[in-house]
Amino acid sequence: MTSPTHREFACALIIDTFGRFLLQQRDDIPSIIQAGKIGMFGGHREASESFLECVAREIREELSYAVPEHRFEYLTSYNDADIDAGVGTLHGEFFILRDIPVDELVVTEGSLRIVRPDEIDSLTNSLTPIAKMLLKAALERDRELALSWKTTRHTGM
Repeated sequence: MTSPTHREFACALIIDTFGRFLLQQRDDIPSIIQAGKIGMFGGHREASESFLECVAREIREELSYAVPEHRFEYLTSYNDADIDAGVGTLHGEFFILRDIPVDELVVTEGSLRIVRPDEIDSLTNSLTPIAKMLLKAALERDRELALSWKTTRHTGM
């Protein structure tokens, strides 16, 4: 059972069919963690669901888009101080979800930020700490993502 100072959640770095990152501009409501910042779609794990079940459910709820669990690629885990809340601990499981058609999404929480990989550096101060960590992990692990930062194949999107 989780205590009030321990959170468990899962989220995904979503990449559209053009190689752009689909990020969540969080609502600017003081009662939510990292209000107004840019993060990943995902959320808190419920009861006995797995982290994979959690991220699939959260994507379905937040983007009105059902994705089979096998489409999520495991990225990394985090089990340490809660760097987003600033207090307590956090256990998070993080995934990558590719080739999502942006025109089929209906955002129900926050708003959609479509970002080319080469624009991430300009958003650094607007990203949640977890989002910064995940983007770095994804680029270190995935040569295809890292190369997309340097290509111009998506210019104009």
